[in-house]
Amino acid sequence: MIAIGCDHGALDLKNQLVEHLKKRGIECKDVGTYTEDSCDYPEYAHKVTDLVLSGECTEGILLCGTGIGMSIAANKVKGIRAALCGDCFSAQMTKEHNNANVLCMGARVIGSELAFRIADTFLDSKFSNEERHIRRINKLED
Repeated sequence: MIAIGCDHGALDLKNQLVEHLKKRGIECKDVGTYTEDSCDYPEYAHKVTDLVLSGECTEGILLCGTGIGMSIAANKVKGIRAALCGDCFSAQMTKEHNNANVLCMGARVIGSELAFRIADTFLDSKFSNEERHIRRINKLED
């Protein structure tokens, strides 16, 4: 199961992405927001990161206007490796090399079709498990 959350600036993209992933047979735990009322993105970042760290969800997706705020908030949480991606190559590499467990995207930066492709790439990619990448990730946790 994938945890997904957004702020008011990405509500439409989040709803579209949930439907896209559902069509792929991927279950999402949608933690909100559910309205376009102004809200504080760190609350939703923490809801997603809590689900990932607890193991209830294998990975997370966070969306806001630019994706920057969500990535900053998520990366403050020990054990989370969040990557802001605006292209498929970055989404693939962050999973293969950084074993990223949260994908962040900006709804005001990319369109829905590109967001779908980036999310698909991120979710379908696997960590390389190479020693050099494991060593580097361990240095992030120190």
